[in-house]
Amino acid sequence: MSTSNGSLAAHSESRDGGIAVDLFPFLRVYNDGRVREFVRHKKMGASSDERSRNGVVTKDVVVDGETGVSVRLFLPIDAAQAAAEDGRRLPLVVYIHGGGFCTGSASAEMFHNYADSLAAHAVAVVVSVDYRLAPEHPIPAAYDDARAALRWAAASSGGLSDDAWVGSYADRTCMFLAGESSGANIVHNVALRAGTARNAGDIDIEGMILLQPYFWGTERLPFEKPCAWRTKPKLLPERVDNLCPYVTAGAAGNDDPRINPPAKDIALLPCRRALVAVATEDVLRDRGRRHHELLRDGAGWGDRAQLVVSRRKDHCFHLLPEYSSDDETKELMDHVTKFIAEGKTTPPISMPMEVEGVGRKTTARTVPSRGGARCCAAQIAPTVPRRSGFGVRPLSNKVQKYHLPAAALGRSVLKSYF
Repeated sequence: MSTSNGSLAAHSESRDGGIAVDLFPFLRVYNDGRVREFVRHKKMGASSDERSRNGVVTKDVVVDGETGVSVRLFLPIDAAQAAAEDGRRLPLVVYIHGGGFCTGSASAEMFHNYADSLAAHAVAVVVSVDYRLAPEHPIPAAYDDARAALRWAAASSGGLSDDAWVGSYADRTCMFLAGESSGANIVHNVALRAGTARNAGDIDIEGMILLQPYFWGTERLPFEKPCAWRTKPKLLPERVDNLCPYVTAGAAGNDDPRINPPAKDIALLPCRRALVAVATEDVLRDRGRRHHELLRDGAGWGDRAQLVVSRRKDHCFHLLPEYSSDDETKELMDHVTKFIAEGKTTPPISMPMEVEGVGRKTTARTVPSRGGARCCAAQIAPTVPRRSGFGVRPLSNKVQKYHLPAAALGRSVLKSYF
């Protein structure tokens, strides 16, 4: 991802006669009607035949023919096949990218690479949602699309999601929703709708992961005031004020419950657990802390609601190449990986599995039910390399206790995020 130089932006402002809507660093709308996008994402292709450097294969699947909404699947193939041979499945993570509701995609390099790393590091099947963007498709389009993707991923075999990868390798009883920034806001709202919908009984969400979530309001919290800043944050409050009215086409303001969720809504979230991550230099940090407090105390979740604090870092730092080897980036990935691995799951029944594009046919063995069993990710060696990089810890001696073949360990390697 790249952004335009500030001096060039200033020149454009004077040339165009001023800014009508300022959403920098995402985009600006000028008084003459022009829209200038500052974020440029390189597109990454999917490949079910060629593994990534992390040992992950990918493919795109349309989940809603009417809207054209699709998902990109990320499968750590060696770990998945090793688990299948042991009669087990991998956690299922529905990942929703950020970008202020108006930029980004599942194929954008930044979000593609993060989903790839997440699949490899957490040993999980990742479903990355390619939702429609504002302003062409105002909110609630993104919520609707993510909800459709969740229903597709959660549907039992023979239903909406008769996909070979999800059907053969993913454990739908160990499902997570994850996202950063506006993607985390979508996670919250999709989870809330899953908890209140009449026909949501087939959707079982083990946990939600909110990384530097976008929530807002009309009343300034302490860190949203300049007097509290150590350095100028990436997102300025006056610009964040503009986001909700813009992406909802003027239909909602910053106290809309989807943007500023009340305690009564948070209490209705259906997940068993939650992880909320904030960064100390992020202007949104107090909103994330508030959300965590309302889960922990107001909704009575207690220790089932975790808070992760990244020190001296700004919004979505973990996605940026300059922080790919930073200790805080590694710590954040470690927390996310551990959170996913602690999910409970039930071993699947024996079933034949013929999976396209991954090279072989396997049959899972029947495994007796084990009360309180954990996600397969907790029993398979994390795909962590011996060299440093994005979200990576050195391979420890504890890897010897896991039940993953040595050949799989050699091929499923997590390299630098970028």
